[in-house]
Amino acid sequence: MFQTIGIISKPRRPDLAEIVPGLLGWLKERGLTYQYDLETAAVLGATDGRKREDLAAGVDLLVVLGGDGTLLSAARAVGGRDIPLLAVNLGGLGFLMTTGPHELYSVLERVLEGDFHLQYRTMLRGQVLREGAAVATYDALNDVVINKAAMARLIEMDAYVDEEFVCSYRADGLILATPTGSTAYSLSAGGPVIVPSVAALLLTPICPHSLTNRPVVFPDTAQVEVEVRSTDDASYLTVDGQVGLALRNTDRIRCHYSPNRVQLIQPQRLRFFEVLRDKMKWGER
Repeated sequence: MFQTIGIISKPRRPDLAEIVPGLLGWLKERGLTYQYDLETAAVLGATDGRKREDLAAGVDLLVVLGGDGTLLSAARAVGGRDIPLLAVNLGGLGFLMTTGPHELYSVLERVLEGDFHLQYRTMLRGQVLREGAAVATYDALNDVVINKAAMARLIEMDAYVDEEFVCSYRADGLILATPTGSTAYSLSAGGPVIVPSVAALLLTPICPHSLTNRPVVFPDTAQVEVEVRSTDDASYLTVDGQVGLALRNTDRIRCHYSPNRVQLIQPQRLRFFEVLRDKMKWGER
C-alpha cells in the first residue's frame, strides 16, 4: 500500500536525535524507501533534505513528528495531494496528533498492513485582494486570522457573506475558521466547538468593541469577504498562525472552502468528545 515514506520533523527537538535514526532503520529493514524534510536532515547532519512542498510530491505516506504546529505546516505542504498523514505527538497539547512516540512502530505496522481509518479534514482558502487583484492565496487547516499589528488600535472591518453585508466590526481582529480550527484560536476568543464532520465556516471576532458582535456559523458553501478599513500596516493576516502578510487599507480578504482536504490517519476510531475531554479537560467539574 505504502512504499515511499516521507518524514517531517519539528525543528530543534532533542528527542529526534534518537527517534529519527531508529525510524529510518525500521523502514529500511522492511524494504521501504524514505525521504525527509530539511528539518529532519538537520537532525541527521545530512544534506539531502527536501522542502516540505517538494517532499510531499514524491511520497505515499507522511509521518509527522512534532506537535499541532508541525502538522498544520505539513497539511499545507501536501497541497491537496492524495497523501495520508500519520501525526506523532512530540509537542505539548497535540490536540490533532493521534499517536504517541511509544506507539510509533506498532501503529506504523498496522498502517502498512492497511489496518487504519482515514479522517478527512476540510481546509479554508483565503485570498488577499488588493485593488481588485489577488496578491496572495493560502490554504488553512485551522484558520485565517486578521490581527492588529503591534501598538495598533482597534481594526475597523466590514464583513460580507455571498456579497450580502453582514456587519461592521471594531475589534482586535477576526478569525475565519474551519471546524478543525474551532478548537484552536477561535475557541479562546469565545467561539463555539464545531464537530469536524460538520460542513461549516466560522467567523469569530476578537475582543469586539460591541457586546452584540457574536461568532457566526455559515454553511460550507458560503463565501465570506472582509474589507479592512485601517491605516496601512496596522493589521496583519496570519494563516494557521504560521504564515501571512501585512494588510493595507481597503484590502479585502476572501475566504471559502478549499477544494483541498487533509487525510489524517486514525489508528483507531477516536471519539471527538473523548479527545476534547482528555486533552482539553473539556467539561470537567
